[in-house]
Parts: sequence; structure tokens; C-alpha cells
Amino acid sequence: MNGLRRTSVCAAAVSAAVLSVVSPVSAAPSPVQSQPDSTQVNRPFERLIVGYKPGTAEASSDTAASDDVKNKGKSVHRRMASGAVVVDLGSKTTNAESTIQAFKADPDVAYVEPDLLMQPFADPNDTEYSRQWDLFEATAGMNVPGAWSSTTGAGVTVAVIDTGYVAHSDLASKVVAGYDFVSDSARARDNNGRDSNPADEGDWTARGECGTDASGNPVPAADQGSSWHGTHVAGTIAAATNNSKGIAGIAYDAKIQPLRVLAKCGGATSDIADAITWASGGTVSGVPANATPAKVINMSLGGQSSCSTTYQNAITGAINRGTTVVVAAGNSNMNVANFTPANCSGVITVAATGREGNKAFYSNFGTRIDIAAPGGETRRGTDTPGTITTPENGIWSTLNAGTTTPGAENYKPYQGTSMAAPHIAGLAALLVAKKPSLTPAQVKDLIKTNARPLPGTCSGGCGAGLADATKAVNALDTTPPPSGGLENTTDVQITDLGTVTSSITSTVTGNASSTTKVGVDIVHTYRGDLVIDLIAPDGTAYRLKNSSSSDSADNVVATYTVNASSEVAAGTWKLRVQDAYSGDTGYINSWNLTLR
Repeated sequence: MNGLRRTSVCAAAVSAAVLSVVSPVSAAPSPVQSQPDSTQVNRPFERLIVGYKPGTAEASSDTAASDDVKNKGKSVHRRMASGAVVVDLGSKTTNAESTIQAFKADPDVAYVEPDLLMQPFADPNDTEYSRQWDLFEATAGMNVPGAWSSTTGAGVTVAVIDTGYVAHSDLASKVVAGYDFVSDSARARDNNGRDSNPADEGDWTARGECGTDASGNPVPAADQGSSWHGTHVAGTIAAATNNSKGIAGIAYDAKIQPLRVLAKCGGATSDIADAITWASGGTVSGVPANATPAKVINMSLGGQSSCSTTYQNAITGAINRGTTVVVAAGNSNMNVANFTPANCSGVITVAATGREGNKAFYSNFGTRIDIAAPGGETRRGTDTPGTITTPENGIWSTLNAGTTTPGAENYKPYQGTSMAAPHIAGLAALLVAKKPSLTPAQVKDLIKTNARPLPGTCSGGCGAGLADATKAVNALDTTPPPSGGLENTTDVQITDLGTVTSSITSTVTGNASSTTKVGVDIVHTYRGDLVIDLIAPDGTAYRLKNSSSSDSADNVVATYTVNASSEVAAGTWKLRVQDAYSGDTGYINSWNLTLR
């Protein structure tokens, strides 16, 4: 075929979106069956369920079971119909690691797990919850409520790099110390530049106050009131829930760290980059150390530009420190490849969908999109300009009624990729809370591989599909992602008919396992073009994927298992990707490797 595909019909990919204001796995097998690590449990339990192996004395004798449990400092509560024994811990806890490990080390024990307290599924009692179609509606909601039975975000801090925070009772208990990174005191409106107070001073502007655009038109074109944008974003992520008021947050037991970078006329790249570094636990000259570094960063901001070295260095640093970075794709209905920081390497780029499940009319799109999430889609009246005729289709969240300076707290609908991104930041917090050892690459992989097809249409590419919170969270129980920290998140461009490699250097001693895992995230407009191999340090190649001229779908997001038990683990491992047919290009977004 001379490198030509039989057909060059390219399937439409998936999308992403920045604010549009509406109104405004040990080589030796363990004797215990694999069970969820108790540290993953963030709901209280006061008993354990212990199953003994068939044929053991404890499996049939209550006395033997009781003696065994007493030897571990606990007492038997009762025996179950299955033959397993319920063990009293003596108090309610969310962590009984030493007792669990004692049972796991016992060769007579088949399994041990927390006896979790379940509750009936019920809607939160928040008064505005019925408006939050984006969380629960079957068509285009993100299926969030089903995730809450196993994780609510406890122990995770999410940094919201935005306009700061305006006081709101539905968020007050969620906020931890942040920082004001706006170095220009005039734009900051607080007269002192950077400081420890991330309060939103308002971003209102008069017509033409921010200069002119490339065509000489005034910016803004008309007077604009304050958006209180950061507060709206924060509410979607972690508003207090089941408190009989307002809205429900996606990761409602997570904490919010407000970082102010946007003020009058926007925000400077230098300020935003410093905020990314500080939020993730890095050092910023002149700024005190961050006492509560964030495991997730949300940036519902951006501009039309290539990814700068400044942004990429800050983002790469944050990811290397273990922080997942979520970015809105932008609201220009254009290719996201031209908008930064959404086009930077390693981030999760989010497009916006409306209530019917279509790409929102404003959302950016393209192969750089990782995932889509609800961003809302409203319309304005023609007879009364400014009037929103479909507010019910927006994203409801915490806001403020002040037109310039803060006024009374309230709740309002906004639309935009700015609203879609915090849905993914909230989901990332749910995942990290359930399994704190997750790396940013694993978080991205979980979200993308567990997405569901977009229920509507998307022209231009909307990533892996519509995020599904329950499916992603449940995947941690059924197919835990690879661990060990061996990953590469640097983009490697795949040229048409080219062959490229990306390397990971391992210092793991001994041999790799027979269940070596390779997690791959490759962006490509025709994945049937691709042949993918894992190359061991001794040069042995393991085929992960063959080419297929009939597979016209976009992207390769998958985890492969390889029998590499004969390989010495230490050394340089490579992912080799060959584009076997002409017509399409892409890049290795990230890949990870678990040797044992």
C-alpha cells in the first residue's frame, strides 16, 4: 500500500473550554487476596470482615477464630453466613492499618476488609441542588452522586488560580490560606501588590480601560461588572453539601486554596506561573512557603498563544511535585492548539458541553482536548438584550451580587469552559482522595479511559468523551492504575510516517514482572495508523499495538500488560511509536511504566 491507508475518513474527535459569563501492582504471590488498601477508605467503620482459608481451624471453629482474633488484640463480633468473621475494632475509625496488616500477614487468612457503613442513596438537601443537572442528569450530567459513596474529596486541597475569593457561607468552611499573586498594585486594587490576602477585590472595567485589540477596538467593548469568577469556580469543586442551603460541591470534603492572579484587565503570565509553582509546594522568592500544597490545580483562564517556556516550566514543576493541573480549553470556538495554558504538555484540557450533550457552541476543540465536561449553554433574548432566556441550562454555583465591589452572596448560572474545568478538578480530587498515591498521569488516564461517549455532537474533537465520575472512581477498585512513579509526561511529536521514542529510566533492582504495565496516552487523529512497542533496556521489543487501516478513531488511551519477567528492570525503557500510514499526525502526551 506504499504507506497509504485504504480509507482516510477521520472520525471526529472531542472538545474543551475559559469563562463566558451568563449575565455575568510482588513477584511472590501474597497469601491474602488483593483488597483495597484501608487508607483508601474515607468513610467511618468500626469492624473488619476477616475470611479464613477453607480447611483452617478458624474457618470452622468459633473458638479457634476467637483465639486468633484475641491474639491480634481484638474481639469477634459474630460469624457471617459466608463463614467470615466480623471483628470489633473497639472504636469507629477511617484507618485500622496495623490491624489489617496483622491479618494480611496471617497465612490462614484469605482476605480482610473494612465493614463499611452504607447509607441509602439520596439527593443532597442543598436547596439549589435540583438546578445542578450537570452533576446528576442521565443525558449529559457527569454522574457524580454515585461516586460519593466511596469518596468525597477528604484530605485533598484544590488550588483555584483565578480572581481570588469573595466571602460566601457555602464555601467558608472549605477555604484554606491562599495568596494574592497580582504584583501590579493598580490592577490589584488593593494598593500593595502581592500579599497573603487572596480576597477578590473585583475585576470590573470601564469601556476601553484595557486598551484596544488588534483591530483598534476598545477593550472591553462596554463597561463590565465584577465577575467573582474564582468564587463560582470554587463552588462547583467543593461547596458545602447537605447543609440545607445552596449547591452541592463535587468534592465537597476537599479544601479550596484561592490564589488571586486575575484582576482588572486580566492576569500576567509571570504571576500565574508563580502561583502554579507555589500552589504545588514549590518555592517562590518573597512568598512564604505554602503550608497546604494542593494536589489539584484548576485554571479556568488563558489566552490565544503558544505554550510559553514560562508556563511549561511551571506546569512541569507542579506535575513533578505530584499535582494534577486542570485547564479550561477556551471559549472562542477555535482549535485549542492556539490557546495557552490549555495547549501546554501534561495538563488535563477540558472542553465544555451543554445540557443536551453537544459541544457547547463557544467551546474550543481539537486533538489537544483530553475530556469534555458540562459547561452550560444558555441563550440571551433578542428583544431584551442581556436577558438570559434559558438560565436553567447554565452551571449554577456560588457568586456575589456586587456589580463592582462585593455585595450580598448569591447563586447564579454561568457558562463556559471555565465552568467545565472545575468539574474535572473536582473529579480529580475525588480520585486522589480515594487513592493518594495516584500520579497526575494516572489521574488523567483514569478520567479519560472511563469517559462515556458524548451523547451529542462535537465537530473538531472533544477528547475521550464526557467525563463519568462514578465510573472513574469505581475503576480504582476494579482496575487500579499502575504505580511506582515511572512516567514521562513530555510531549513527543509523531510526524506523518515517522517513528519516535520516549524514554523512562528505571533504578528498580532485580527483574521486571510477568505483569508489567504500560499506560499510554497518545493524541492522534487516526489511531489505526499507529504501531506501538515497549523496548526493554536490552533492546527486546514487546508489541503493544498493531496498526489497522480500518480503525479511524482518535487517540490511544490504554493500559497494556507485558510479560517482561526475563528483563532486568534497571535501565532505560522506551515507548516506540511508528506512524505506518500517511495522512495524520499526533504526539505522545504521556506514558507510565510499572515493572512489578
